[in-house]
Amino acid sequence: MERSEKREFVESLATIFAETSFVLVARNSGMTVADVSELRRKMRAAGASYKVAKNRLATRALEGTRFQGISPLLKGPTALAWSVDPVAVAKTAVEFAKTNDKFVVLGGALGTQTLNADGVKALAELPSLETLRAQLVGLIQTPATRIAGVLQAPGGQVARVLAAYAKKDAA
Repeated sequence: MERSEKREFVESLATIFAETSFVLVARNSGMTVADVSELRRKMRAAGASYKVAKNRLATRALEGTRFQGISPLLKGPTALAWSVDPVAVAKTAVEFAKTNDKFVVLGGALGTQTLNADGVKALAELPSLETLRAQLVGLIQTPATRIAGVLQAPGGQVARVLAAYAKKDAA
């Protein structure tokens, strides 16, 4: 890479780090092209991005950002993954690491909080952002459904009582 390309790469990574909420660092030593392609496909499906970057350039891009704490993890063959939804990246990476022993999750950063590998695994066990939103909507809708049921119940009871009186009078 030429200097201008390196500068552009560092600037693009710095922009990404400014816009994202979670960055994952993983060791990808000895992975085949097919493995990396499969991982990228899975990351893309989860709404995340995956990039192999030179450690020195990634460290320069991390300087001055809230993810600066992951700089010590950038040793050896490493790769970065990021997303706005931190659970999606963590889940995808941890699941892939279970099936591929050449991919090892080293840690990550959630905002200013630096996580080790166990912290990333704990984050992967949380429900995704979409699941949490669905659960929240369900919680909000449940009281409304119950209120509607309670309000409709007296009307139904009155109608049944009137129908019973009508049948009694008809008999």
